[in-house]
Amino acid sequence: MAAEPRLSYTGCNFLRQRLVLATLSARPLKIRGIRSQEQDPGLRDFEASFIRLIDKVTNGSRIEINQTGTTLYYQPGLLYGGSLEHDCSPSRGIGYYLEGLLCLAPFMKHPLKIVLRGVTNDQVDPSVDVLKATALPLLKKFGIDGEGLEIKINRRGMPPKGGGEILFACPVRRVLQPIQFTDPGKIKRIRGTAYSVRVSPQMANRMVESARGILNKFLPDIYIYTDHMKGVSSGKSPGFGMCLTAETINGTVLSAELASNPQGQGAAVLPEELGQNCAKLLLEEVYRGGCVDSTNQSLVLLLMTLGQRDVSKVLLGPLSPYTIEFLRHLRSFFQIMFKIETKTPEEEHMGGEKVLMTCVGIGFSNLSKTIR
Repeated sequence: MAAEPRLSYTGCNFLRQRLVLATLSARPLKIRGIRSQEQDPGLRDFEASFIRLIDKVTNGSRIEINQTGTTLYYQPGLLYGGSLEHDCSPSRGIGYYLEGLLCLAPFMKHPLKIVLRGVTNDQVDPSVDVLKATALPLLKKFGIDGEGLEIKINRRGMPPKGGGEILFACPVRRVLQPIQFTDPGKIKRIRGTAYSVRVSPQMANRMVESARGILNKFLPDIYIYTDHMKGVSSGKSPGFGMCLTAETINGTVLSAELASNPQGQGAAVLPEELGQNCAKLLLEEVYRGGCVDSTNQSLVLLLMTLGQRDVSKVLLGPLSPYTIEFLRHLRSFFQIMFKIETKTPEEEHMGGEKVLMTCVGIGFSNLSKTIR
């Protein structure tokens, strides 16, 4: 196989997208000028940690970083998998790393089983709870399922110190099924988790009551679990938060979440306020609609791209800026273009504007998977 031409980028934006897509397309990558104009130039600790994680799950990758950390050269190896452990940087949530792994895990040589340690819930990245509730059902639609697929929270960790621990396991697949996912369906139930660590267990109950006060006007079937972790399993910093999901009759899962401010940063948040705001965020996500919520838009588009040479369709809510950039990267790495049709609220009879995304998969086949 002739070596693919190297891709060059400038700046630190979308570093994860580029590394993940370079790994899947086996194309070398050079990124220059990473924060070269700032007082503290180069890669941040969480980016370096993500690069180390990519190095752990692959075999034979070549990574070169110059002394100032402003230039990165990456030549991807084979996705290997296996049983691993990784300590994530506490400056970003575990979700930052998990999102990248969700894209890579189905294409490993051996099923991936990895323990990640760090911050499980923060205000920046999708929490582990949300990814467990939304990303796993999405993977199942593409035929990535079985007993080996799970995200398990062993310990919760809040910023700034973290101390959380999760287990992520994912089976490997040789090919992905194409999907036709264009009808989100009506919402049948709302589920959620209100968690509190190193604060009074009452906090969780107060969040649940205030969230229910808003959501009960729309739907009777609401159940919000309270999760109060004590002792070792509560991490190193106090905090509380909430994660809500709305499920439809067709298997769409939409999510929203909020977490309290990290200890010593910002004003104190009342649990009642947080519960209400989280409920409103969920209703906003329902209004935006689509078959996949805004956190997982890029994941669904990637899996459609890597599907068999068949048409896949998915209906999404308004595209996030992250997703728009992701579509540009898909074109650079895989030479694939999506057909994008906008659907007005009148056509769909509900919510905001929707986008129907259609593509023909590139027929990506997991060559490293051992055939038994």
